Amino acid sequence: MKKGKSYGFPFSLNVSLYPMESQVLMDEALFERVLDRLTHQLLEHHDFTETDLVGLQPRGFWLAQIFQERIQKLLPNAQINCGGLDVTFHRDDFRRREKPISPASTHMPFIVEKRNVILIDDVLFTGRTIRAGLDALLAHGRPESVQLLVLVDRRFQRELPIEPQYIGKSVDSIDYQYVQVLKNEDSRRCQVMLFNKKPE
Repeated sequence: MKKGKSYGFPFSLNVSLYPMESQVLMDEALFERVLDRLTHQLLEHHDFTETDLVGLQPRGFWLAQIFQERIQKLLPNAQINCGGLDVTFHRDDFRRREKPISPASTHMPFIVEKRNVILIDDVLFTGRTIRAGLDALLAHGRPESVQLLVLVDRRFQRELPIEPQYIGKSVDSIDYQYVQVLKNEDSRRCQVMLFNKKPE
């Protein structure tokens, strides 16, 4: 029997049949660079005389406050409005969940009538949270325009025709995987992890 040709690789291939349980999508250093890029992208298109930041509770509002601080440093004379929306009772699945949902608080000390709104969230998955956020936003006025900023876009899992204008990182993940933003309240830093199942 003729033997197969040997290519003499100087290393052995060790490929696991099982995927890693978790991996880091964005460490703290990359998170800072992404924030810098997104901040300057926002400033390329908005002078913030007629533009407000609105984050979806909880992590979207946390991110919106970070952007508010960064933009304020670059535009010290501007008034940067920043609000937070709770979308719990605007979701189309809140009555279908096994566990009761604990709503967050809405913090909107301004109206968005005829304003440009940057809607901010941490992870865009199916698009249903963003749809709920748009419904909740209308309770505070009818904006001139709404643009979407997300830290992570899981672009292969969309159920609604919603696409962001500003993206921190795009991720090609599958349905059972879970993206989690782990934030540090004290340092305003975070890292983003991809898990093969939702953490307990």
